[in-house]
Amino acid sequence: MKIAVTCENDEVFQHFGHTPEFAVFEVENGKIVAESRLLCGETGHGALAGLLAGGDVEVLICGGIGGGALNALAAADIQVIGGASGNVRQVVEALLAGHLAVNADFYCHHHEEEGHSCGGHSCGSHSCGGSCGGHCH
Repeated sequence: MKIAVTCENDEVFQHFGHTPEFAVFEVENGKIVAESRLLCGETGHGALAGLLAGGDVEVLICGGIGGGALNALAAADIQVIGGASGNVRQVVEALLAGHLAVNADFYCHHHEEEGHSCGGHSCGSHSCGGSCGGHCH
């Protein structure tokens, strides 16, 4: 099984659609057997699901994510675990051990309206690059 985590500087990146890369972990018998990075380049929200599907990813762990991305990932049969934070490897290890702590309010609405709310804080720009610095929490 392959698990991908939105990643920047070995930490869970908090906005799926703007993640610079994914940390990809290959898991066998409940243990991490390999780790690699999948660079996103200029890939946008919609194409990221295809990028992950092309890499045979089955599970995505992220911080915040919007409805369109959730739909694209569901169509690609990729399970989404949102609301995670912390070191990417430790997050995967916690998932495998059955005790990953996540924030249940991880859905970002920024594509729906200007001045949206991302997990309890108000973001000042349509692209979530305002008061949250580009990260929806």
